[in-house]
Amino acid sequence: MNQIVLIIIIANVLVSIKGFSDAAFFDKYKFQIGNIKAGEKLRMVTSGFLHVDWLHLGFNMYALYLFGKIVASSFGNVSFLLIYFGSLLIGSLYSFSQHKNETYYSAVGASGAVSGIVFSAIILYPDMELIMLPIPIPIPGYIFGIGYLLYSIYGMKNRVGNIGHSAHLGGAIGGYLLTLLMRPSVVSNNTTMILIMGGIIAGLLFFGDKLQLKK
Repeated sequence: MNQIVLIIIIANVLVSIKGFSDAAFFDKYKFQIGNIKAGEKLRMVTSGFLHVDWLHLGFNMYALYLFGKIVASSFGNVSFLLIYFGSLLIGSLYSFSQHKNETYYSAVGASGAVSGIVFSAIILYPDMELIMLPIPIPIPGYIFGIGYLLYSIYGMKNRVGNIGHSAHLGGAIGGYLLTLLMRPSVVSNNTTMILIMGGIIAGLLFFGDKLQLKK
């Protein structure tokens, strides 16, 4: 495993374990709208290293293990970190923008950062095949990417499950934009896929305020 990916995974595990057993620590560093508005901006980053339970932690770290090594080997450690933390921050900022009027809204998890890494890997290798259990049928990465964006928009609008869809979506947007910025040549990998994703993201950014989130 790439060393920088391993370090990020270890950091997530250690911080999450601390949060599992220390409620005060968990509450101090989770994403929480009211506290962020009060000036605790660091929560936008620290919340990305906390998880609600072992399943939540394990799922995110497994995805990071699978896709992180692809991005790190393609870009190098410094650029990997820029994409990881950039996606984490963009995910938090987007989530904040969507829930800014909900004082008690809170969230934790590396999902925004991991979504950015997953999207970066898909843009680098759009024809990679992914299997989404429980359906054992491989699908191309670019199909998964487009479907993920659309589902996240639907999930955010309809508040599907106890999931921070806005952070997932913001992180995916971060991974998409940062990868294109750092390596514009990837557009030639699958131009149609890049344009479709770009159109969905542009529509969300320009017209997303018209989405009426269900309470």
